[in-house]
Amino acid sequence: MTTLVVGASGATGRLLVEQLLERGQHVKIVVRSTTNLPDNLKSHDNLSVIHASLLDLSDVEMARHVSGCNVIASCLGHNLSFRGMFGPPHRLVADATRRLCHAVITANPKDPVKLVLMNTAGNSNRDLNEQVSFAQQCVIGLLRLLLPPHVDNEHAADYLRTQIGQNSGTIEWAVVRPDKLMDDTKATEFTVHPSPIRSAIFDAGLTSRINVSCFMADLISNDPTWDQWKGKMPVIYNKEREAALAEDT
Repeated sequence: MTTLVVGASGATGRLLVEQLLERGQHVKIVVRSTTNLPDNLKSHDNLSVIHASLLDLSDVEMARHVSGCNVIASCLGHNLSFRGMFGPPHRLVADATRRLCHAVITANPKDPVKLVLMNTAGNSNRDLNEQVSFAQQCVIGLLRLLLPPHVDNEHAADYLRTQIGQNSGTIEWAVVRPDKLMDDTKATEFTVHPSPIRSAIFDAGLTSRINVSCFMADLISNDPTWDQWKGKMPVIYNKEREAALAEDT
């Protein structure tokens, strides 16, 4: 199995690449630079590196890189800097998702290609009509106006829900929604839910990046996990965080 990972030089993307290689997967990555990748990954026999800016690739180049891949995993996101939050490309995640899907559809693979998109718990799954408090609706409305990355995440997930849908035959998808991201040195127990179990704005849970990478790798490499969550937007939390909150209440 071959997985194409975009956003592989980011904090979560690097961990996902490592997880997949440890599981014996062949991995292709599209990165402008490998500076942020550890040496043990860059020298791995099962890793192929494409040096490019993803959105600068032509449609022909995109189709060539997607061809032969069983899975596409996106860990793309905006840098937490002024330029990263407010500068172009404003629709990095959404445009990359749309173009990658178009490349898969153009290639017309024999078997459906999995697409796993990293997103955020602050983005509701409108297929489920998730209930959000009025106060959170107000804050989300402001985020849509003031923070382009939030709208970008919404558009990316909505494209998969409404344009690819549940019965594509060519692309199957899952949107992974971590809550407040944190760094950790090792994977811990985590829980996965169809919808948020707390407010992403007023009562956010913690989700370690390494746990996100483990869950995304599970979706990619474990068929029962994929069958459970394909076409859905699972929300992931660190388990010990939930236990601590339960004790406090």
